[in-house]
Amino acid sequence: MLDALSPLTDRRTFVGLTAAAFGTLTLTSCGGSADSEVDAGSQDFGAMDSFEADQQFTATEPLTVSMLWTDWPEQPVKESWQVFDHIKELTGVELELTHVPFSDNVEKRSLLISAGDAPTIIPLIYRGDETPFVSSGAILPMSDYVEHMPNFRKYVEEWDLADMVENLKQADGKYYMLPGLQEVWVPSFSLIIRKDVWEKTGVGVPGTWEEVHEGLAALKAEHPDSLPLADGFEGQSLINYGGYAFNTRAGWGFGDGMIGGQDGEPLRYAATTDEYKAMVEYYRTLVAEGLLDPETLTAANDGSGAGGVAEKFANETCFAASGSSGTLIEFAQALDETVGAGNYELQLIPPPAGPGGNIMGPRNFWHGFMLNAEIAESENFLAVLQFLDWLYYAPQAREMLRWGIEGETYTKAEDGTITLAEGHSLDSFDLGVGAGTDILKDLGFSTFLAEATESRELKQSYNSAEYTEYIDGVIENLESMPPWTPAPLEEAELEQAALMATPLKDAVDTATLQFILGQRDMGEWDAFLGELEASGLESYVELINGARERFVDGS
Repeated sequence: MLDALSPLTDRRTFVGLTAAAFGTLTLTSCGGSADSEVDAGSQDFGAMDSFEADQQFTATEPLTVSMLWTDWPEQPVKESWQVFDHIKELTGVELELTHVPFSDNVEKRSLLISAGDAPTIIPLIYRGDETPFVSSGAILPMSDYVEHMPNFRKYVEEWDLADMVENLKQADGKYYMLPGLQEVWVPSFSLIIRKDVWEKTGVGVPGTWEEVHEGLAALKAEHPDSLPLADGFEGQSLINYGGYAFNTRAGWGFGDGMIGGQDGEPLRYAATTDEYKAMVEYYRTLVAEGLLDPETLTAANDGSGAGGVAEKFANETCFAASGSSGTLIEFAQALDETVGAGNYELQLIPPPAGPGGNIMGPRNFWHGFMLNAEIAESENFLAVLQFLDWLYYAPQAREMLRWGIEGETYTKAEDGTITLAEGHSLDSFDLGVGAGTDILKDLGFSTFLAEATESRELKQSYNSAEYTEYIDGVIENLESMPPWTPAPLEEAELEQAALMATPLKDAVDTATLQFILGQRDMGEWDAFLGELEASGLESYVELINGARERFVDGS
């Protein structure tokens, strides 16, 4: 992750992501087997004889391919959406959608796969989401077939992502999902501030968490009725991007909970470290001093946005909050109604530095896809691989999925600048609001399909100039943490890991919030560590470290 996000993703998709790697590992499937590689080149009905990177894919025979589609409640798919007709016009491929609601898309997806009823294309897959389905043979080992995907190979090489792709491998040495590729990686979520108000405090734009604390205290003194900092994502966002500055992982980024492992040292469970405790104590202090709004750490987020934080911004009781470029637009639209356009300044700032240094999370991928293993039995196998390689990785397809049809929904200048055509808008990015036809709501462009793979140029094309400054600020001032250490589990270990990881993560989530909110005294920290030990922490850490050693020995 994650990079600019469309509001469809940035406000919603993170719900449940960190649980994916271990939370459903007990699933089984009656899908097809992926144990043996097949010759995709011989199953070439509809495929192009010669398909190269950056080339338009056009099926030689009409194809229908099924795809799982997540429905956001406020953005239902319309029969009139042009995006699907245009894809068919360009490629000869008709997408047949199976719909799942956002509210329980992970669960519904898992049920479809376990029942053997999943569509061919399973999108919105983040690294780790595929793990529960590997041993059953329900999904295709994509690494066996990337030789037929020239665009994927090209941009993995050009954007220096080969080592990251290697880390996608499961215990059998294969990887089962293809990720969205990002030319530049910046945290999607960070701190959004009312820059004009912060500058009046004399602190200015904070560069460290210590300066954030000082600035919040000054704001509280000037606006005593305010709770100047908020999250709006159940606390999971704030401690995610904030945790890295303390040299730990938390919230959305907690994953399997393991950190370290570089240079041969054993992996450690993040929540047991002094760094994690220091992070908790920092946010606890903010709550205790009335600087961090506790309500925004506990209010349920249904995926529709940053909770009620936009209203708090509008009422000027909040002056900093977690968010992304899309969340900033939410806040701006709310402030327009109260303070008035032009009377405020919002800024998404790079994640502040902390005791761990000027660091952010590891460079990562964005969401991609996996394939139902049954496609390997289809005469269209090669054509589907070529189509997806074009759809997910070819620059022409990426621009089309974001902007629509050149000359109709947008124009492109010689210098590459993209502008919406007259009568068109993209309200979710505050572009041409009220102009007429919204290219997302009315035509189906700029949905989650548009997000997966992006060059820096495309990312900047729909964001503000301030977001380009954000990218520059991150690149110039922050360093990525080393990649998370691979420790892929074998089939027999998966259920065991799930049974141990789930109660541990639940205990961490509960205690972290209790400590931050002041509901639990910090004198009970050792008791919390004892609770983790009683929940099987030692066995879990031994299991993951054993998998790590095996991976190193076999690589």
